[in-house]
Amino acid sequence: MTTSDLPPDFESNQCFTDSSAPKLGFLTMFRLGLFQMALGIMSILTLGVLNRVMIEELQVPALIAAGAIAMHQFVAPVRIWFGQLSDAKPLLGYHRTVYVWMGAALFAVVSFVAVQIIWQLGLSLQAENWTVQTWGWIALLGLVFALYGIAISASSTPFAALLVDVSDQDNRSKLVGIVWSMLMVGIIVGAVISSRLLAQITLNAPLQEIQAQINRLFLIVPGIAFSLCLLSTLGVEKKYSRYHLRSQVIDREDKITLGMAVRVLTASRQTGIFFTFLLVMTISLFMQDAVLEPYGGEVFQMTIAQTTTLNAFFGTGTLLGLSFTGFFLAPLLGKKNTTKLGCIAVAACLIVIILAGTTANPKFLQWSLVLFGFASGVTTTGALSLMLDLTAAETAGTFIGAWGLAQTLARALATVAGGAVLNLGKSFLGTPILAYGLVFATQSAGMLLALGLLTRVNVKEFQQNAKAAIASILAGELD
Repeated sequence: MTTSDLPPDFESNQCFTDSSAPKLGFLTMFRLGLFQMALGIMSILTLGVLNRVMIEELQVPALIAAGAIAMHQFVAPVRIWFGQLSDAKPLLGYHRTVYVWMGAALFAVVSFVAVQIIWQLGLSLQAENWTVQTWGWIALLGLVFALYGIAISASSTPFAALLVDVSDQDNRSKLVGIVWSMLMVGIIVGAVISSRLLAQITLNAPLQEIQAQINRLFLIVPGIAFSLCLLSTLGVEKKYSRYHLRSQVIDREDKITLGMAVRVLTASRQTGIFFTFLLVMTISLFMQDAVLEPYGGEVFQMTIAQTTTLNAFFGTGTLLGLSFTGFFLAPLLGKKNTTKLGCIAVAACLIVIILAGTTANPKFLQWSLVLFGFASGVTTTGALSLMLDLTAAETAGTFIGAWGLAQTLARALATVAGGAVLNLGKSFLGTPILAYGLVFATQSAGMLLALGLLTRVNVKEFQQNAKAAIASILAGELD
């Protein structure tokens, strides 16, 4: 189960309108969204298929499986380098496009390599003895997933910069909204495509049959994703980019160093409280990433194709939650109250997911995931909207960039934590329903902790004190 990171909040960046450059039309905005759609499709392969195969079919310990997969998130700080590289070193006359294409080609190839290593790890574990060779395959798998994450960063960071380059203040929010929606569409589409391609795999199918079908999946789907990346960006930079006008004034996420991020996060009392809330919320929201599909397989006796479609139910709920909150709920309740309601709803939905396990009814699980996705959409929209209120305009790019790095690393910690708690539950609780229930219960408790932190957030105090504190950080950086 997966969701993907929101794109940077480009609306916060300084920009200048170039009346001589053509404006983006809606069709071009949707075409750019195909890149995020491709990333959504690829996320299904890692956190929707491979996690299930490793934990359930190959019996790889959940902590090891989750830790290996999470390596693609732990390398997120390399986005800093790729962003700066695309600024300073154009390739074939383009600052962004060629980097996007090279990164997309690399993550398509590396994803197939990762699958082949997983089969070798599975063969090594069949002997039921942990040998030096077994640990070698685990280490190599972690390195390959790290390379996969580097490839994602090499394409997604220049793409994020491209969105800044081709848009203006008056159309940037529309562009971001369309791109984010296409990301969720990609998750749904990826789930449907993967489910169709894996439909021949029955429950408890022979490993050879699973291997053949998964290999076919990882040949077809990455090829589709790479094609979408090409189609998304072909000709856009050349026609619409305003980079040459803004190269000296844009402050983007990819220019935030880790050191600066830490200093910004602790700049004042309110920044510390708010970012602690965001970290706890993020970890609590995504701990199930690596364990939900195995939950469907082990507790609900669902096939690989069936557990892959769980992402479609979650994604549909998230899209509905994002739309409903942005247009109706947040204007009605206010941003902070909306976020509070979202945290409570997420905690409740996680309990419902546990209750679904006691029935072993797949339909119950599917509808509980629609509710969970809806609650996640409410929480995410409320939290991001609140974050904009808690941002001084003069330092918005730095502030949001620091949050972007922190959130990505929190996602990685959440994936590992989910695997660790599942391993702990299997060791001490015995039955699968209790072991998986421990993961969801921990998430629910974490969301209530996040709710407690949110009650201490004071927008007025932030606006009075944080602006000066963050400005002093930036002044120190310049010195």
